Amino acid sequence: MISKLIKQCECKSLRKAMKKVTLTELSNNIERLLDEVLETGIPLEINKNGKLLKIVPIEKKDKLKNLTFKSDAIQGNPDDLVNISWEQEINIDLS
Repeated sequence: MISKLIKQCECKSLRKAMKKVTLTELSNNIERLLDEVLETGIPLEINKNGKLLKIVPIEKKDKLKNLTFKSDAIQGNPDDLVNISWEQEINIDLS
């Protein structure tokens, strides 16, 4: 519930901050406007014949940032894991 409210607030604040341009303005200044969107992260709203379009920066997400450190994941010396022999632990009979 709280995250939904936060998203709604973020959307409302983005709408207020969003720069609005006409198609002609976009055509004349496209490189500058795109650079501005990338630098600020604020979407650009384009009005084309009464229809609205948005240019929104998309950030590539770093999946490794979701990992959390777990200090107790390995009990003992991690270097000992390199020399473990699993042949006696498993029996693979493919016949």
